[in-house]
Amino acid sequence: MKKMFLFGFTLITAVALTSCDGAEKASATTATEETTTGGGQDAVQDDESQKDVVKIAVGSEDHTTLVAAVKQAELVDDLSNAGPFTVFAPTNDAFAKVPKETLDNLMKDANKADLQTILQYHVYVGVLKTEYMQDGQTFNQVSGDNIAIKKEGDKVTVNGANIVASIPASNGIIHVIDAVLLPPAKK
Repeated sequence: MKKMFLFGFTLITAVALTSCDGAEKASATTATEETTTGGGQDAVQDDESQKDVVKIAVGSEDHTTLVAAVKQAELVDDLSNAGPFTVFAPTNDAFAKVPKETLDNLMKDANKADLQTILQYHVYVGVLKTEYMQDGQTFNQVSGDNIAIKKEGDKVTVNGANIVASIPASNGIIHVIDAVLLPPAKK
C-alpha cells in the first residue's frame, strides 16, 4: 500500500511538473511573439496606470507642436522609458513665438539632429520639483548644456521661460513652460 501511495504521488508530481513546464514554454513563446511584433515602450497599452510624459503630452491639446517635434526627432521611445525625467514642455503658443520658417526647417529630415538637440535641452534626467528648485541653480540637460533656474517667491523660470504648471507622470514630471528653450551656441 505504501509503495502504491508513493507511486501515485510520484506520478501526480511528474504530471504537474510537465504541465507547468508546458505552460511556461507557452507563456515564453507568447511573450516573445509580443515583443517582436510591437514597438518600443510607447506601444505598451495600459489604460489603468498613471501616464508617462509622452502620453500626457499626446493627450494635451496645448502641446500638439511639441508632440509633432518629438515624433519627428524620433524621441518617443526614449521619453516613454522608465526615466525619471523632468521635461520642460513648451506650449503651442511658445512654439508660435519661433519664426515659422525656422520651425518648418527644423522639422525637415535633414535637420533631425538639430531638432533632437533642442528637444534634449528640454529634458533633465531625474525629477526636479519646483518646490525644491533654488534661485541660481543650474542643471545639466540631456543635450549636455545647462539650464539656469530663477526663483522669486513661488515664481520659477527656466532660462527666462515661466513654469506655468507642473504635471506628475509615471516616469517623472512635466513643467509646462511659455517659451522654447534654445541651447547655447557651440563655440
